[in-house]
Amino acid sequence: MGMLSGLRTDLFHDALAYRLLPPMSADGPLLRRFPRRLRGYTPWTPHAFVVASALLTLLIGVETTRYYTSDLFALLVGLIPVSAILTTLVRPVAAFWLSLAVTPFVSILAGRGEWPWAPSTFVAHLVVLTVVAARTRPRTAGWMWVLTALYGLLADAVLPASYYGGDTVPFLFVSALALLVVTVRHVRREAAREVTAQQTVTAHERSKRTLLEERTTIARELHDVVAHHMSVVAIQAEAAPYRVENPPPELAQAFATIRENAVAALTELRRVLGVVRAEDYEAPDAPQPTLADLDALLANVRDAGLPVEKTVTGAVRELPGGVELSAYRIVQEALSNALRHAPGSSARVEIGYVLGGLGLRVVNGPSPTPTLVKSTHGAGHGITGMRERVAMLGGEMTAEPVADGGYEVTVFLPVPAVEEPAAEGGRR
Repeated sequence: MGMLSGLRTDLFHDALAYRLLPPMSADGPLLRRFPRRLRGYTPWTPHAFVVASALLTLLIGVETTRYYTSDLFALLVGLIPVSAILTTLVRPVAAFWLSLAVTPFVSILAGRGEWPWAPSTFVAHLVVLTVVAARTRPRTAGWMWVLTALYGLLADAVLPASYYGGDTVPFLFVSALALLVVTVRHVRREAAREVTAQQTVTAHERSKRTLLEERTTIARELHDVVAHHMSVVAIQAEAAPYRVENPPPELAQAFATIRENAVAALTELRRVLGVVRAEDYEAPDAPQPTLADLDALLANVRDAGLPVEKTVTGAVRELPGGVELSAYRIVQEALSNALRHAPGSSARVEIGYVLGGLGLRVVNGPSPTPTLVKSTHGAGHGITGMRERVAMLGGEMTAEPVADGGYEVTVFLPVPAVEEPAAEGGRR
């Protein structure tokens, strides 16, 4: 019942459905080898094949029939199987039934005693099977071959092949080879499509996982920065009432409230961090690095074989902990990329303290010795982490190759202006 259901679905359900043969893609490995001026016509190759097969069938039908009848009648007999071939362009399943139905009539009208396949129907039905199989699916090709075999064997049983010289077995052999080639092509194309889809999903999942890992890393590092400041706030709020002799109750209550809020914020911060923290994560013993530690980083990079210079412009000032940490990590990752993808080159780090924030520029020259590993600038995890840090602070970033073959990373991190307290004289 399942097999009969498949037969009904493939060859009976919507057998007259209109399905225009679409142009093929011109991006295939074989078609790309054609000259540029011919590539515009290559998508119409299937249509040209069908038309050429129809003309060949017409020629065979006329030439094998004209000796037994008039030229006009031979032309009409030759056009019958041609109509089935041309129908594959618009109604593929209907073309199979039409080709199978006209085969015995052509054999009778041809008048040569060839049963059940005349030369024209032999070629026409083979072309129809191939084109329809290419336009449907492997199961449909199998059903068409089975029905063709039943027709041929039944025709041979009704009119013995020894009398008419039947050629059902040769036709079944040739058509099986043609359908096998088409089926293999179907399977390979479907497998390639599934692999491409799986690779796309895998790349998307990998990108999401990388993004989450970078955000988790940033959250861990910022925890250390924020937790330090909140701890200082809690300690100072607790100690403040003892620095004043006989403080008012309202002042003591205000400092107590500040301390309670700071402790509650620390507790909540640790709880949230526990959600994103890996099981094997250990909090760092040392404080998170800042721009003051940049010289030690540059010294390590120089020891690793990358000459690097640092230039600082503007008035150096202390920035918020998150900005200092992000700036340090961005410079660190940019120099790591230079070491990895441009060995033997040199690099330059520019830091600019401006009124509205901090500007960074890390540029490296081209590598004198090309590496065997293809560069992943712009697509690796490091660039993703940089962009996440910059986006978190509301900044801007560009990472792109430069004209001389090197690579440049530019970042601007905004820092809100801190209002200076009014002078003592101004308050009087």
